[in-house]
Amino acid sequence: MDLILAAIFGFAGGMIGGLVGVGGGILFVPALVIFLDEPQVRAEATSLLAIVIVALAGTWRQRRYGNVRLDDAAVIGVLSVAGVALGVIVANAVPERALEVGFAILALAIAAQLVVRALRTPEDARD
Repeated sequence: MDLILAAIFGFAGGMIGGLVGVGGGILFVPALVIFLDEPQVRAEATSLLAIVIVALAGTWRQRRYGNVRLDDAAVIGVLSVAGVALGVIVANAVPERALEVGFAILALAIAAQLVVRALRTPEDARD
């Protein structure tokens, strides 16, 4: 049953994220923690694995349209490995509650940014 719920949350997170322009993980991670009682670290790791799969599919599709800059992607990919290694060290060193609160703050900051952008008039966006 948990696998079915996880699939539903993943699909819903991806759909809503795609509709409003945020990553599905911003919805998927809290769903795993709150509704499936997953630890924060495991929920984040699950979301990151899903990102790899989605990123590969998206890159393959967008490359056909000529929208992928391989040089920039290589730099980001190499630096991401270092970032992930550092993130794992930090995630394993801090209490799980701190990760939950940090994720909640990040989610609120993203929500606030989306609200500010949505309320801008077209003239404001050009500034």
